Amino acid sequence: KKKKVTSSFCFCSFFCFSLPWQCFRALCCKGPPPPRPEYDLVCIGLTGSGKTSLLSQLCSESPENIVSTTGFSIKAVPFQNAILNVKELGGADNIRKYWSRYYQGSQGVIFVLDSASSEDDLETARNELHSALQHPQLCTLPFLILANHQDKPAARSVQEV
Repeated sequence: KKKKVTSSFCFCSFFCFSLPWQCFRALCCKGPPPPRPEYDLVCIGLTGSGKTSLLSQLCSESPENIVSTTGFSIKAVPFQNAILNVKELGGADNIRKYWSRYYQGSQGVIFVLDSASSEDDLETARNELHSALQHPQLCTLPFLILANHQDKPAARSVQEV
């Protein structure tokens, strides 16, 4: 038994002296975590659809004091195996015409719509979604279409949306 302990100790001593960083990580599980891949996404939708609330929830931020985004904001959303860098673009009429300026470099799209909105707003959202789906910088990217506000009484089902 004593011989096996000595052998193990000798191996560990050799390992630690020749490769101290690996030994430290192997014995203590410390050190920098392995790098996580990062993905750049763009989050679009009409004003009031819940884009900011969604990102705040994903970042574990307080839902209080959320205000509508004017212009754009960028949030890093950490997950265990990846980081999503999300550009949230404001959804007001006067801002939507500039959305395409922020599409470059995106690797995916989150389109948020208010499933309890008026027929006119739903039609506007539908038109904006179709425009995004046909845009040359987005048409080959994965899209997540989120029908938000499902907890409201006027919310439409997935089939109705």
